[in-house]
Amino acid sequence: MKRLAMRKIKEAIRLNAQGLSPRRIGESLGIGRTTVQECLGRARAAGLSWPLSEELSDGDIEQRLYPRATGAVRDSFPQPDWAYVHRELRRKGVTLSLLWEEYRSVHPDGYAYSRFCELYNRWEGRLSPVMRQRHVAGERLFVDYSGTTLDVICPKTGEIKSAQLFVATLGASNYTYVEATWTQSLPDWISSHVRAFDFFGGVSAQVVSDNLKSGVTKACFYEPTINRTYGDMAAHYDTAIVPARPYKPRDKAKVEGAVLIAQRWIVARLRNQRFFSLDELNEAIRALNRQLNSKITRHLGASRRDLFERLDQPALKPLPVEPYIYAEWKQCSVALDYHIDVERHYYSVPHQLLRQKLWVRITNRTVEAFHKGKRVAAHARTSSNYQHTTCRDHMPSGHRRYADWTPQKLVRQASRIGPNTATLAEVILRERRHREQGFRACMGIVRLAKTHGNERLEAACERALEINARSYGSVKSILQNNLERRRRQRATEAPAITHPNIRGARYFH
Repeated sequence: MKRLAMRKIKEAIRLNAQGLSPRRIGESLGIGRTTVQECLGRARAAGLSWPLSEELSDGDIEQRLYPRATGAVRDSFPQPDWAYVHRELRRKGVTLSLLWEEYRSVHPDGYAYSRFCELYNRWEGRLSPVMRQRHVAGERLFVDYSGTTLDVICPKTGEIKSAQLFVATLGASNYTYVEATWTQSLPDWISSHVRAFDFFGGVSAQVVSDNLKSGVTKACFYEPTINRTYGDMAAHYDTAIVPARPYKPRDKAKVEGAVLIAQRWIVARLRNQRFFSLDELNEAIRALNRQLNSKITRHLGASRRDLFERLDQPALKPLPVEPYIYAEWKQCSVALDYHIDVERHYYSVPHQLLRQKLWVRITNRTVEAFHKGKRVAAHARTSSNYQHTTCRDHMPSGHRRYADWTPQKLVRQASRIGPNTATLAEVILRERRHREQGFRACMGIVRLAKTHGNERLEAACERALEINARSYGSVKSILQNNLERRRRQRATEAPAITHPNIRGARYFH
């Protein structure tokens, strides 16, 4: 029967002293008649009557009305090892029913199943005042940043820079990994995960993270959007990213507790030390982290390392053969010249994808473009110099025809016809704002030799240089109108010039 509030119990004793019946008392207090009778019977058995002694507190009255069982009665059944029960429940498939059956096989006269569950829940309630989540071994890794930072001093300038504290802990064993990074940006976030997986020697089935912008693009209660790079890393390690619900810190209570322990066990111990590099700081953190994982907990009677070796370690997935290589993802639109802009450099993609949106995967060495999940282009990454990297296979057939031509090759081709043709080609390439704009003009001039011959073309180029003509059309017009022949005829038919001031060739012999 549910216990009454102490206020109603004292009021029932008072009204009974005034001669009211249990029914009238029940109507006055809003409780049943049998409940009133049970309460008054306990009061008579405890020797309590109105007025109650002022020396009796509510706790004293409750103890006399509802005395606790004596130690002999409470200990009449063999007590299970509740810490062992708590550890075993973290193994996959282990239930309280199974553990109770094992308990009864050793102690046939032990607790019944309902009492066994009640006592375990009461024991577990002492570990935390809030509801505890049941964590299966190897299932979840909780990750977050600590709000507390650590100072690192630049040895050259004396400038103090704050380092962030990354914390990862496994759900079943509380085995914890802590490290310092410069920022909470995406590269540091991903790199910390990679090092944490290496530290644990395996991968959990899920990674529970906070809604940090580095990892979660859009925080949503129902369908959060994971950063593409974060999801790519999860796929590489065959795990799932499960962000905690916004404004629900108890979803990641494990890492919240680990962060608090890291602040007290690591940050507080390092508060009076000075560090001059991030590596030096992480070396000190690693030493304290080993101590933290080796410390035996008061309630469970085992260290985090012991629990990890017994629970989480056998259940973790193996690490992939190769560690994850950090890559950023970017969505790009294909321009009209079938190139995409990646950090101020232009990489070609198949020309059929003009104006399409592609996902681009960017690593330190490569740039890969994907269309509808299929890789359509791959290039070696180049510095940001506003230049083009073009694959011949990506070009339309009309553009491919000119792809192999270079200024040097064009000039060499023109020099085979004659020096004037080579000179005209050099002048055209030099005077255009972009040399590529003169490619077609030079190629057209060279090909005029097939129709008019090398000798005529050479003469036409000489004529073009004299009249300052710098185009394919000018050279073609000279050849069509036979202007180069007329010039040669005038040169051969003109009489020798005679003048008193001209000495002539004989003067030198």
